[in-house]
Amino acid sequence: MTATDRESTAGVLPVADRAQVRRAALELIRFNAGSFTATVTLTGLAAAAGLASPWLLGRIINDIQARAPLSAIDRLAGAVVSFAFAQLVLTRYGELVGRRFGERVQSRIREQFMDRVLAIPAGLVERTGTGDLAARGTGDISAIGASLRDAGPVVIIAALQGLFIFVAVFLASPLLGLCGLVGLLGIVVSSVWYLRRARDAYLAQGAASSVLAEQLTASVRGARTIEALGLQEQRRKARQDAVSTSRQTQTRTLFLRSVLYPSVDISYVIPVVLILVVGGVLHDHRQLSTGAVVAAALYMRQLSQPLDTILVWVEQLQSSGASFARVEGLASVARQEPSTNTSIATPEGDRIEADGVHYAYTGGVDVLSAVSLTVEPGERLALVGPSGAGKTTLGRLLAGIDRPRIGSVTIGQVPIADLAPESLRQHVLLITEEQHLFVGTIRDNLLLAAPNATDDQLHQALGTVEASWVLDLPEGLNTNVGSSLTLDAAQIQQLALARVILADPHTVILDEATALMDPTSARRIERALANVLQGRTVIAIAHRLHTAHAADRVALIQEGASSRSVHTTHCYAKAANTQRCGTPGVGKPIAG
Repeated sequence: MTATDRESTAGVLPVADRAQVRRAALELIRFNAGSFTATVTLTGLAAAAGLASPWLLGRIINDIQARAPLSAIDRLAGAVVSFAFAQLVLTRYGELVGRRFGERVQSRIREQFMDRVLAIPAGLVERTGTGDLAARGTGDISAIGASLRDAGPVVIIAALQGLFIFVAVFLASPLLGLCGLVGLLGIVVSSVWYLRRARDAYLAQGAASSVLAEQLTASVRGARTIEALGLQEQRRKARQDAVSTSRQTQTRTLFLRSVLYPSVDISYVIPVVLILVVGGVLHDHRQLSTGAVVAAALYMRQLSQPLDTILVWVEQLQSSGASFARVEGLASVARQEPSTNTSIATPEGDRIEADGVHYAYTGGVDVLSAVSLTVEPGERLALVGPSGAGKTTLGRLLAGIDRPRIGSVTIGQVPIADLAPESLRQHVLLITEEQHLFVGTIRDNLLLAAPNATDDQLHQALGTVEASWVLDLPEGLNTNVGSSLTLDAAQIQQLALARVILADPHTVILDEATALMDPTSARRIERALANVLQGRTVIAIAHRLHTAHAADRVALIQEGASSRSVHTTHCYAKAANTQRCGTPGVGKPIAG
């Protein structure tokens, strides 16, 4: 079972593991290798320049004790100022280059996110809801961007400074360096304790935020339905549970921080005290100079700044790391392009076959059981049956939106659900009463189906679906819709049908495309549909009798003898001859 299958079954979007996150991060660094190298180089030079001042101050103290000439002391003081200025300039440009690197990487992540979202199977999106995707595309990517832009360069500088300071302390006195290292064990212990718990805690916090976003989105979108059915109390309880869970996860991460920060603050003082005590003893025994002790103490005191920076940002890094894992998790469910998935063959012909299909929604019993059906090219087939028999579900399987639990649904002997979106759209399209109007121009909405279409082709498609009203708009195809101009349901459906013309599939599956329209609009759309369906294979999910009248064959789906099993029982031609499919002898013929 593939990752997509597993996640489709579970009905949740996955989270990348640590290995996947590391690989993705390295890939992003390779994509911007020049900027990353420049950032590390500049920050490394800035850290090295910052090491000069404590050493020079130690030299000044020793020279003063040795009564060196004032000119020599002045030169050392001038060097301190020069190195401090160099550190300031290098740090400034290191942060500038680092921020540019962060913006480029964030842009790359956003582009990848959009590509992956558009490649996720539609059935999985419906089962998981849009709240999780919205949370990953907004809050998670923003957290990643903040870390790349702000935390990344700062942490790199701090890490290099800390490394160089440790080296400088050991060069001044290995024994004092060892004292400083022992004094920092408290930071190591508390940091390890925190890091072992932080990732899971922040992943739980992100998941809870997604659930809360989904609850709020569902309540807003379904406000009228909730009010009509009297579900206010049920939805209120669901929202309260989501808020409570989100609060608990945030309290958990707050607890982790409340343990880490005090432990770190105490640990800063210990290495400096150890160095002063041990250094004082060594100085009394004339084994170390005053300048060496002062330099080592200043270095250890200076070490608190980069360590503090790292630990202050460690929360942001853990949070953004969890966000990156959530965003990168979409890579495992995105469909593969044909060029990278050579195992998927090209369909040979347009014949659609369903063989022994079983399908169940997540956690439920089979709503389709042992369904077998063949649709020949150019045929018009109506799927009829009582409400809840599985007509819409079978239509979704035939359209490649969902895949069967058992059995196969193929087109030209190739599984429909395995086809890449571009290839699938050229073969099969599902048209329902729910059509989306994207914010943008009418041209933008049409080019979604055929990016290379010319204006003449766009006008021809609009003419086929009788959408002459576009010509009357002030800017024609360049008219912005969805925000400044609102279209009615019939006009939106006409644009959707024009996209069908441009996509030019050989098979169209209809699921009551006019069900939500008034009679006048419905008649207009039915005329447009007739033009769209000419010369194509048509599978009509017939909730009403007149839909079946226009079919060449009728397939009856009804509940079988065994409890909830659903079977395709008969296929009847309008002519005198009768073709059967599925389980014979069950159900009654539907007259043509």
